[in-house]
Amino acid sequence: MQADAGHPGSPTEAPQPPPSAGPAPVVVLIDPQLGENIGAAARAMLNCGLDRLRLVRPRDGWPSDSARASASGADRVIDGVTLFDDTAAAIADCARVFATTARPRGLVKPVLTPREAAAELRGLAAAGVPAAVLFGPERSGLTTEDVALADTVITAPLNPAFSSLNLAQAVLLVAWEWGQVPEPDAPGAEQEPPADKARLMGLFRHLEDELDAAEFFKSAEKRPSMVRAIRAVLHRAAPTEQEVRTLHGIVTALSGRRLGGAPRRRNGAENS
Repeated sequence: MQADAGHPGSPTEAPQPPPSAGPAPVVVLIDPQLGENIGAAARAMLNCGLDRLRLVRPRDGWPSDSARASASGADRVIDGVTLFDDTAAAIADCARVFATTARPRGLVKPVLTPREAAAELRGLAAAGVPAAVLFGPERSGLTTEDVALADTVITAPLNPAFSSLNLAQAVLLVAWEWGQVPEPDAPGAEQEPPADKARLMGLFRHLEDELDAAEFFKSAEKRPSMVRAIRAVLHRAAPTEQEVRTLHGIVTALSGRRLGGAPRRRNGAENS
């Protein structure tokens, strides 16, 4: 790999992403601190054919002149940035989410190397399944709450005594592996993709509301860990949109029986 000696804003021609049978993954930077790091990450993305960048609460605000300068010509990424107030909103339209972290979190989730994750991401793109990769802030990485929103964890096999990467390095590592995976054949049209995260989060809220009403969570201190465990089960199942509707209907029917009457109807909850 050859690194140029270009200066910020030098007239370098931005590379064009290779064609893809489906949507390339979205890169989501959560609480990024420096515009220079955002720009370097954008440059790394476009080097490898990724151009959709989302930012959650950038510390120094947006737009950022320093980010554009550090992007060194990756203007299509910078110009296409979208902002979000929280991680859940940033991934609401994604059906699969990958979280990058160097630390074990005690969460029961599949753990892949960047190379393994890239192969899975290519398969998702070929199937038309929208996916996102989460990267945490420079100083601390992703929070446990953000990792809990993901289906899969990406961990690079680095020196265990010194495994920290800066933000752009981490983005480049994942993006480069994505760029090396050949485009797979698209699967048959009969395969239904997983529901997006907005629908899955709606199911979580419905289920957790009913569990609260039934006083399932006996200890307020243990509730957060129990909620994470329940959500992890549903994340692993990767239910389709139809299956999410069915689960809404099951929860509604059970809550109605608990109350001794007809099942209560909720917006978006169906029995079909």
